[in-house]
Amino acid sequence: MKLRRRLLAAATLPLAVDGAPLPQRLRSTLVGASPALSVHRRSIFEREAGASPLEPTIRAIKFWRRVGPIVVHYKFMEAWFKIARKDNLARRTEAWDRLHARHAQTGLKVILELRGLYVKIGQVMSSRADFIPRQYVDVFATLQDKTPPYEQERIEAIVRESLRSCQGVGMEDVFESIGEVLGSASIGQVHKAKLTNQYGGDTVAVKVMHPNSERMFADDFKVFRTLCKVALPGWDPILRELETQMLTEFDYENEAHNLQLVRANMQKSPYANKVRVPEPMVDLCSKNLLVMEYLSGNKLAENIEEKLAAILDGDKQMARKVLMAKQQALFESKNVGHKKRKGLLRELSDMLGESDDSLGVLRKTRKALQLISMTRDVRKKLSLLLDATGHQIFQDGVYNGDPHPGNVLVLDCGRLGLIDYGQTRKLTKHDRLALSEVVAALGKQHTNAREISNAMREFGFCSRDSNDENIARFAALYFDSDAEGKKLGYATPQKYMMHLNSVDPMITVPDPAVFVARTSFLFRGLGALLQQQLHTSHHWRKHAVLALATDGEGKPLYNLGLTPPAV
Repeated sequence: MKLRRRLLAAATLPLAVDGAPLPQRLRSTLVGASPALSVHRRSIFEREAGASPLEPTIRAIKFWRRVGPIVVHYKFMEAWFKIARKDNLARRTEAWDRLHARHAQTGLKVILELRGLYVKIGQVMSSRADFIPRQYVDVFATLQDKTPPYEQERIEAIVRESLRSCQGVGMEDVFESIGEVLGSASIGQVHKAKLTNQYGGDTVAVKVMHPNSERMFADDFKVFRTLCKVALPGWDPILRELETQMLTEFDYENEAHNLQLVRANMQKSPYANKVRVPEPMVDLCSKNLLVMEYLSGNKLAENIEEKLAAILDGDKQMARKVLMAKQQALFESKNVGHKKRKGLLRELSDMLGESDDSLGVLRKTRKALQLISMTRDVRKKLSLLLDATGHQIFQDGVYNGDPHPGNVLVLDCGRLGLIDYGQTRKLTKHDRLALSEVVAALGKQHTNAREISNAMREFGFCSRDSNDENIARFAALYFDSDAEGKKLGYATPQKYMMHLNSVDPMITVPDPAVFVARTSFLFRGLGALLQQQLHTSHHWRKHAVLALATDGEGKPLYNLGLTPPAV
């Protein structure tokens, strides 16, 4: 008790003597000993002193203590089914569903405890509704922008210090108020704020980086790479590129310049009046602070749920139930997008009847027509999103490498809002045109395996045996859809990729291809969340063909003899 009183007393001493700062070790000791110190000072001193050298080891132990038993449980179940040779698909499915339901919540608890990289991985998993078991998708969906935020005082301390040290101004001079949390994710959180009249008086969005997040990401990648070797073989190239790119997110000033570039590109594109990218206030931005235009709207998935609930007389629970049923149909590879009109109307009638048996025929019909109209609107929005991204990739060569569902908004004005360009990717002209050759060949109505595989080789892909058919299947998996794998009986892209690698392993995957492939995968997952089956090459082909026609100078590229067809 006496020692504690002495430490608390020492903590109230000034941290400078006659204007000279105290030694670093003493300052760190005082900060660690006293919870009485202000949050602002604690933040500054933590950054100067650095985290404990034991922190990475402690985090790794926490991770494996919780995740290790889960991995063992899954491996045991997999081995048991092989030994037992149980061919009853219904029993297997039921067993796997129980296992997923048992461990999904544990996985979320680990993510929320450790934060950092694990939040980002959880976001990716929750956006891959056609890849990850639905139990995990449902539980991890809260990670898109609802991760528990850091305390308001701690965030304001970071904002105050950033403005003082980088711009030489006080926080109160710039912001009239910093209000509600709009979203909190892997490395930072966004607040709605009001500028002072001196800075225009507008409402803005303020993105603030979490303390020590960069160091935690680097350490956690080592742990997660080990997990991938044990449980996710075949994804090493993607993980390496993901690590390289994600480590570039820790510079909000760079993100501000990326926003400027993408915004300028979109403003001169055919989609200028249909999509909107927020304008950054570059003069107020720094490595850990991003101030940008506030876009008023809500997430695309939430917008659809709200519209469906309105059709169902405000029954949000029923709306969520219907959407989850459609997701499940896609998980099970049912062709839900090509039902006959009669069957669709009967299905809608049954659904609406479940909501209210007293509904008359005319009212049911009106609601069914509203639902059909909403479905068409969803398809239009997804098509617009794919087209805008296709333009960014194939015409501009600058695009968002992380288009997860939380980064797409439906604005109050009706346009789509494209936010969060921390993982902006840039393609050279060579890579952009090489990719265009692949997608142009892949998106044809009648594909040619030889043509696709040649384009893949010229892009930089290399397999052991150079099997044309297998390379073409890799191309479809990377840049189109997982449909072929499902037809062959592989439940997930991971299992299908393992099969392709067993036939003719892919030795070299060019770095520029990895994030375009990841973008394609994320869009397919978003499509599943919104109850749509997507083939990204079908949407992107027109942009690829246009790129070859305009930038390829009308000449066959890489001696393939391919003549770009008319748009």
